[in-house]
Amino acid sequence: MKPVLYMVIPCYNEEEVLPVTVPEFLGKLRALIESGKISEQSRLLFVNDGSSDSTWEIIKKLSEKQAYIEGISLSRNRGHQNALIAGLEEAQDKCDITISLDCDGQDDINAVDKMIDEYLSGSEIVYGVRSNRDNDSFLKKNTAKLFYRLMSFMGAELIYDHADFRLVSSKVLKSFSSFKEVNIFLRGMFPLVGFRSTCVYYERKKRIAGKSKYSPAKMTALALDGITSLSVKPIRIITLFGCLVALLSFVGILWSVIVQLTGNSVAGWASITSILCFLGGVQLISLGIIGEYIGKIYLETKGRPRYIIEEKTDSD
Repeated sequence: MKPVLYMVIPCYNEEEVLPVTVPEFLGKLRALIESGKISEQSRLLFVNDGSSDSTWEIIKKLSEKQAYIEGISLSRNRGHQNALIAGLEEAQDKCDITISLDCDGQDDINAVDKMIDEYLSGSEIVYGVRSNRDNDSFLKKNTAKLFYRLMSFMGAELIYDHADFRLVSSKVLKSFSSFKEVNIFLRGMFPLVGFRSTCVYYERKKRIAGKSKYSPAKMTALALDGITSLSVKPIRIITLFGCLVALLSFVGILWSVIVQLTGNSVAGWASITSILCFLGGVQLISLGIIGEYIGKIYLETKGRPRYIIEEKTDSD
């Protein structure tokens, strides 16, 4: 029996990109259906992440012209990760497999064939992994390496150079639905689910049109979400560092007492100022890290929904 495939494609202010990439996605879907790899019931599912431009109007018009295109629109901008999980949860009861990819055309659509082959060979999760970073700037290339090394040091289980281009079976998605946290980092959460997985390597292309919506600030926020969602190691580092500072402080106290008793003490403000500034900085950084975790706990306990769907194309 041929598997039903849903390609889940989050969109945020992509009115310039969609007219260019949709024909490419649609062509690949039709080619897979004609080759007999997937079912005729397979679809492209676009997720409008509260766009302020005409993205949703374009998706609705495309769905009216093409039976292979569906769309959902979130009530407001919720971020890429929440938009992606909204699409995956919308699709999980309609299909056998999902493939998530960006709408900017940078993910190699031809790698989808290999992903499906791996699924048919028994893999439940297939990660799309970049074979190189030749198209990245020097800064982006090195910050990405730093990010993956940092996440590995923090104990998070990540696939190196994998973003959100992946195949996931409906079996995995149903198991994933038991993960109820609001602050999500999908590329680190899917490895936690388990099941048989493998990787498909591809070359990431340059953006076809429009501008990237991932600013340095958003990328930093995503990295912080990844660390605080998947690891408590920063808290343990603070504890160990606190113990080290306490030990050094105890040694300093002994030294000051000895110096005082031997009559060699010299009054000076530089050493006191340096110590106070050092300890004050350490304390503020520590409080900031702890505060980040407390903030995440606060948001999780509210139990607010990750997203709210305002409209669907098939509801018209």
